[in-house]
Amino acid sequence: MRKLSYSLAINEALHQTMEQDDSVFLIGQGVRSPWYVGNTCARLYDRFGPERVIDTPVSENAMTGVAVGAALAGMRPIVVHPRMDFMFYAFDPIINQAANWHYMCGGRSCVPVVFWAIINRGGEQAAQHSQAVHAMFVHVPGLKVVMPSNAYDVKGLFISAIRDDNPVVFIDDRWLYGFEGEVPEEPYSVPIGKASVRQAGVDCTIVASSYAVVQTMRAARILLEEGIAAEVIDLRSVKPFDIDLIISSVRQSGRLVVVDGGWKTCGFGAEVSALVDERAFEYLKAPILRVTLPDCPAPASSSLEKEYYAMENRIVLAAKELVAERWIRRVRVGV
Repeated sequence: MRKLSYSLAINEALHQTMEQDDSVFLIGQGVRSPWYVGNTCARLYDRFGPERVIDTPVSENAMTGVAVGAALAGMRPIVVHPRMDFMFYAFDPIINQAANWHYMCGGRSCVPVVFWAIINRGGEQAAQHSQAVHAMFVHVPGLKVVMPSNAYDVKGLFISAIRDDNPVVFIDDRWLYGFEGEVPEEPYSVPIGKASVRQAGVDCTIVASSYAVVQTMRAARILLEEGIAAEVIDLRSVKPFDIDLIISSVRQSGRLVVVDGGWKTCGFGAEVSALVDERAFEYLKAPILRVTLPDCPAPASSSLEKEYYAMENRIVLAAKELVAERWIRRVRVGV
């Protein structure tokens, strides 16, 4: 084990899987450019050449369709979308084709493709370059959706996604690229659909994924200083997601805050809340609360961005509200 940044952990996963399996190749905009994809693809072109590291024109629909076709032909493509916002152009090959193919062929054909989506936020990029639209992909049958939060998980989940025999939407957040963690040198996999407890606690359960886990851990440290022990669950995958671990925690704490780096209305947090309400209502001591981005487009002003993306204080306030004595009294007297 040694320290490695989140972005270099992605790079290592790509190198190792491409070394092991000649059917794996990378295609997309800016795969040779550090400006597009940071250092996640460093030295890949030099090592594997233009036939396996394909830098494409700006044509999201075409390059994604090529990747889906290659997967149907037996390859294992990774198609990178350096700005998640523009994956909307590729909805047809992702949703109409890749997501449905295995089902429509009665399981006789697979589509082993990774749709690698990068969330870009901040830096005054405004509404069209700052969107986290993972909930839209979670809604689609036939797609798995992965959202790691740290260097260890991003390498293991990327390897799992590449090895999966059907389509995986692999979402990472550029704000995570500089964070370091302990990462093994050898290839390893992290199972898709299994969450992890980042901090144990009994007063409140807080569920998050991707960069929201970083924000939640900061909030959890503040809460701990104020005498509130929050259990922090890192989902790692949002489809499928580990509802059993969440319910197990809620049975102990009786309170749930769902933190999501997307919008609130019809967002992923609503799905988590609904399932917990359906399966663990009797254990809840207070209403489930969601902490999300505001239901409005991202601003361009840096001063407004600071408020728009500031989640830590909102997480702290939500947890404190749930733990407040007034909720306990209401449950006890049956009001």
